[in-house]
Amino acid sequence: MPDVVIVGGGIGGLTAAACLIRAGFDVRVFEQARQFGEVGAGVQLGPNATRVLRRLGLGEALREVGFRPDAVRLIRWEDSSSLTEQPLAAAAEQKFGSPYYTLYRPDLVDLLAAELPPSVVRLGTVVTGIDTTDDGRVAVQLADGSAEVADVVVGADGTHSAIRVATVGDVAARFSGMAAYRALVPHDRVRSAETAAVRNWLGPHQHLVAYPVGRDARYLNLVCVVPEPAWTTEAWNVPGSVTDLRNHFTGWSTELTTLLEAVEEPVFKWALYDREPLARWSTASTTLLGDACHPMLPFLAQGAGQAIEDAAALARCLSETPADIPAALARYEAARRPHTARIQRMSWDNNTFYHLPDGPEQVARDTALHAATAESGLAALSWIYGNDPEVIAK
Repeated sequence: MPDVVIVGGGIGGLTAAACLIRAGFDVRVFEQARQFGEVGAGVQLGPNATRVLRRLGLGEALREVGFRPDAVRLIRWEDSSSLTEQPLAAAAEQKFGSPYYTLYRPDLVDLLAAELPPSVVRLGTVVTGIDTTDDGRVAVQLADGSAEVADVVVGADGTHSAIRVATVGDVAARFSGMAAYRALVPHDRVRSAETAAVRNWLGPHQHLVAYPVGRDARYLNLVCVVPEPAWTTEAWNVPGSVTDLRNHFTGWSTELTTLLEAVEEPVFKWALYDREPLARWSTASTTLLGDACHPMLPFLAQGAGQAIEDAAALARCLSETPADIPAALARYEAARRPHTARIQRMSWDNNTFYHLPDGPEQVARDTALHAATAESGLAALSWIYGNDPEVIAK
């Protein structure tokens, strides 16, 4: 079987390693961080992603670290009145055969890393470039001056992917004009608040999402999206100000402002970028997955889920034609690129949909949301939640 180097040890890279090892491949993962840590706080996984992880034997582990939200609620900004409520975890499992979870991101990373033999992941390993060898393999250049040769290189190295730049070329990041504050609030500070659902307050030009994460829902994860056209730092861990965060939501409902009073330092802030869908993301011996090839705004909660889907699809394509790597990578890209591009575009459109100023368009949106039924809400996302990335056209 071909040997594979994965550059990047995040959710997508670790899932790809687990899927490929399960299929019989020799895999190495190079991660530049010296230890796994918190990169982002909360993550939502729909049934499209959890069915992949359950096939890897992680169903019980997911139940231990994940939270099953009973509903998703869209809420009006000024009085917390309900715009729509859709059943979530139980309904998703009944309709799509796999549950919906919210998770503390480090728990998910630890869960995936624990599935791999200790020798697979090399932390503190910085990739500086790649070259093609005389026999058509790929030499991965490392910062210590050494090189590792592989049959396939997978760039799972995020939105600033060095593998993308070195192979298919870069594409400019597109700034949404929005920034997001994120904060974790211990559950005992918000016990009087509703914490069993994913709640999304929609208001003029901004919105706020709150949902439980961690074992026994020990935290409430807040993602607070505000207009910040001058804030262009893409890093996830830039310190933000609790006072500034609260000031952005002055005049919003008492329920929401009371929730923000429970927030303590630290809070973090990052600018929200995506990129236009790539024209291609594979060569004869390299490919990309996750944010390296389809970074998206977090307005469909599908970033991690699509990286997990990529991992499963890539492993399936390589395992079915291991002697023809170029064909396998081309088939993987053909299966995944249109699907992820559609999600990228819908996520971008939600930047407008969520943030309509009060007025006729907002009234029309809210009227449509009120009219939605439980069945129609899940049905509208069937093409996402019902997608099986391992079912790939020949």
